[in-house]
Parts: sequence; C-alpha cells; structure tokens
Amino acid sequence: MMKKRLLGLTLACSMTAVALAGCGGSGGGTETTEPATSESTAANAGESTTSAAPVEAADGDTVLKWAVWDVSSTVYYQPLIEAFEAANPGVKIEMVDLGSADYQTVLATELTGSGSDFDIATIKDVPGYTTLVNKGVLEALDDYIAKDSVDLSQYGGITDQVTVDGKLYELPFRSDFWVMFYNKDVFDNAGVDYPTNDMTFEAYDALARSVTNTTPGEEVYGAHYHTWRSAVQLFGILDGKNSIVDGNYEFLKPYYEMILAQQEDGVCQDYATLKTSSLHYSGAFAQGNVAMMNMGSWFIPTLIEKIKTGEYGEEVANWGLVKYPHAEGVEPGSTLATITCLSIPTSAPHKDLAWEFVKFVCGPEGAQVVAETGTIPAITTDAVVAAISGMEGFPDDEASAEALKTANTYLEMPVHEKSSEIETVLNEGHDNIMTEGSTIDEGIEEMNEGVAAVLGQ
Repeated sequence: MMKKRLLGLTLACSMTAVALAGCGGSGGGTETTEPATSESTAANAGESTTSAAPVEAADGDTVLKWAVWDVSSTVYYQPLIEAFEAANPGVKIEMVDLGSADYQTVLATELTGSGSDFDIATIKDVPGYTTLVNKGVLEALDDYIAKDSVDLSQYGGITDQVTVDGKLYELPFRSDFWVMFYNKDVFDNAGVDYPTNDMTFEAYDALARSVTNTTPGEEVYGAHYHTWRSAVQLFGILDGKNSIVDGNYEFLKPYYEMILAQQEDGVCQDYATLKTSSLHYSGAFAQGNVAMMNMGSWFIPTLIEKIKTGEYGEEVANWGLVKYPHAEGVEPGSTLATITCLSIPTSAPHKDLAWEFVKFVCGPEGAQVVAETGTIPAITTDAVVAAISGMEGFPDDEASAEALKTANTYLEMPVHEKSSEIETVLNEGHDNIMTEGSTIDEGIEEMNEGVAAVLGQ
C-alpha cells in the first residue's frame, strides 16, 4: 500500500505538466505524441544547451555525457541514472539538456559539428532519427546487439520498423501506444456489457451504436474520434499488411465508411464541428457522455490527475481501458505507438560504456525503473504492467491491466525520408473526407496521387 501511495505521488509530480502540455498531433495533422516530452513539451522552449547539473567525478571515474531535454520535468531520468551507476561503479552519467522546442535540430547541429563529445543521444522522433542516420552521425548497434544476445522481440516488432538499410541505430526505452478508453457509467446506465480486450471492428461498431442516445439534450456518443488523421487512418495498418507511406490508400476505405456512417447516425460527434470548436479530446471525454474513445496511453496519467484534483467530475471517475479493436484475423493487442530511443553518436568518446548504458536503460531493468515512475516503457513485462496498473487512480479491473499488454506494435509514422511531405498529403485527404468535401473514393484518390507525386520527386 505504501508503494502504491509513493508511486501515485511520484506520478502526480509529472502529471500536472502533462495536463498543461498535452500530447498528440496538432491541427488535425500528425499524431506525434513526443512521449518523452509529454510532461512539459513547451516548458523549455528556447532553452540553451546546458548541463543539468555538474557531475563530480572521483579519480578514475568515467563520465558519460547524455543528450536529453526537459530535465527538470521528466521524472525517469534521475532514477535511471541512479540505478545504472549503482550497478556500474566508476561510471557517472552527466545529462546535457538541449531544450525541447528544437531538440532534434540542436542535436543534429551538435553531432555534425566538430568536437561533439556526447556518449549517448536521446532520439525524440522518427524524422529526427532518419535525419541523423542519413548524416552518418549515429553508430550502428548491430554488433553490440549480437555480442550481448539482446532479444529484439521484446520490443514487439518496433525495432524492425526503425532498421535502415539492414542496420539498427537506436533502441527504444519509452513507448506510448493507443488503447480504448471507456466510461463504465455510460455502459451501466444503458445496461450494456463493457467493451472487451478482443473486439473486432464489427463488434466495436455495434457496441458503440448500442449505447448511443441521439435525443436532443440527452446525447450520448458511443464513440469519439479526435481530429487527428491517426484516430481513423491508423486502424488500417493493424493487420501488418499495409503502411501509411506506401502510396496506396485503398485499405482505408472500410474505416472511413464505418466512421462516416457513425457520424451520420449521431454515434460520434461531427468532425467539422470538432475542428471548428477546437474541442480537445480530453474535454470531450470529460463531459461524461462519451462511451468509448481511442487515444494514446499518454492520456492515462492526465486522466488520473484531473480526476484526483477534481477538475474532472464524477461523470468520468468510473473509467476503464481495453485493447484496440482489430480486423478479423488480427491478433488482439495489435496497436500503434510512438517511441523514444537511445543512440550512440559516431563521435562518442566511450562507445563501449555508452552501449552498457543503452542496453541497461532500454532493457528489462530500465523498463522496470521507468514503469515505477508511472511512465510506460518500451518493454511491457508482467512486472511493468503490475507497476503501472498498481498506481493510485488506475482502474482496478483486470481487463484494464490486461490492456497494457500489447501484441504487434506498429509505428504511427514509419521511417521514411519523405515522411513530412507524405504527412501533409494524408492530412489534407483526411480533412476532405471527414468534412465530406470529397467522397471517400475521391479523398483516397487524392492521397494516392499526392503521395505518388511526393515519392516520385
């Protein structure tokens, strides 16, 4: 019980900043959640490069310099350092905070300049990773991985998706993945069973419709979709057969058909209205009349904290989680993720020791340390799930804890040199379809043609 209280207090320190900063994509566009900065995305905007704190190294100690951001508001940095240093006497870790606003740009400048002495670099996003790999400033980790027999399967397939030309230049240590939040009271009031951890899209659609109430002034929405394209389009890649960067988007049609039909029937709120009002997904769920909402795990600490402080009322206090719905034949627990990773610069002065740090932080031991701060790591062992589901304010039903166990995990935006341009085309196509400015077929054709033009450049 004491551990649960302490964990809740630790979590609360970070959650206030989460609530202020928010996560996810902006303006109906990218689903970038910047998981490692969700505690305080804007807090250090414009911050200059400074060490978080001078490291006092005894004679014979080796100091490893770690490029990070948001030191003051990120709860897992120091526990990771303390655990690693305790297990590796004679090695000290010095964090260097590059600020969050332009972190990847500053990091690229540092690593491509002369005299860079970072031993470990935190990688914030996939486009930033691609840039650094293309610049040749990251060390390939394959030989280290083979030497120490690191089991890459523990990352749920994510490492395959960040392999570039057969080489892996980063390992993930934090992951935010999509789940289905639901309001138990809505289902109780309707006399309908709760959603489960194994729902096909057909079952999910039927369940959403079964609790919907379109009576004016008494509206209950069976589902809610935020205005990011990811809230709709990424349903289509859960089978592992399709990619958001391939240039052919016919596979999106059944998901647009389902959600536009829900919109027409009042099962979910109108996209154009949500876009015009700029209603945040957290505000929509907080109203207490949304039965189910697909959203990233970053919303868990925010929801817990806002209920605890009373900002959210009793309308949403009785909530739960289940795994993402899936197509027929797709393994339950297949989901979408954003990751935060560690790399070793090619200019690192102490590469072998840097690898020991990367291996520790990105491995099971580091995952447990991260989880005990209330943060979801890239590896979700039973111990990790127990730590997170044991937090004060987390739903106490078994299904919610089970929802934290993922199966196949796919990156929201895979590694691609033209990911930004592709993103722009897909956002425009999504907006046109959801506002019914174009038909589904017309919108998909716009995406096909637009991305083909980007890929042909």
